[in-house]
Amino acid sequence: MPKSLLRDVAIDCISDMAQHLPEGCELFVIACRPGKDDFDLVLPSPEANLNNALDALRRQGLSIDGANIYKQAVCDLVVGALAMGKQNNNPPPAGHWGQQFWDIGRAEGELQEKLVKALRLVRKELDACQRVIHYAGGFDPAYVNDAQAAIKVADAVLEKIPG
Repeated sequence: MPKSLLRDVAIDCISDMAQHLPEGCELFVIACRPGKDDFDLVLPSPEANLNNALDALRRQGLSIDGANIYKQAVCDLVVGALAMGKQNNNPPPAGHWGQQFWDIGRAEGELQEKLVKALRLVRKELDACQRVIHYAGGFDPAYVNDAQAAIKVADAVLEKIPG
């Protein structure tokens, strides 16, 4: 049966079926061919809300753990918004639901920038102190060795950060 004919038949049947439902119920007719989108047919009754249909499907076992393209697209948007926010570029349009994730990424990016500046300053000052100690002489070598090891740790981290 062609999709258009099935659609016409389903539309005719929805009102008949809805008359037999308890008051307040919403009716959906859904036809699909698994793995293909050539026959997707979703027909809600006029008062129906797709969110209510999703809730009903979840109560029947539909899980967020299952694989589906919609969930993958949502996750991709969240990850992208976090990354773009961290880099402080490409913010979402005003009022977009992804803004909260962009803001989280931006906050993390700002924190990283502050930590890097602080680490660079500490490394610079520790190095300056080490030079004074080295030229002055007479200080405990263990202090010098530990400070040099700390500078190496800071350098190793800073090498991974551009700028």
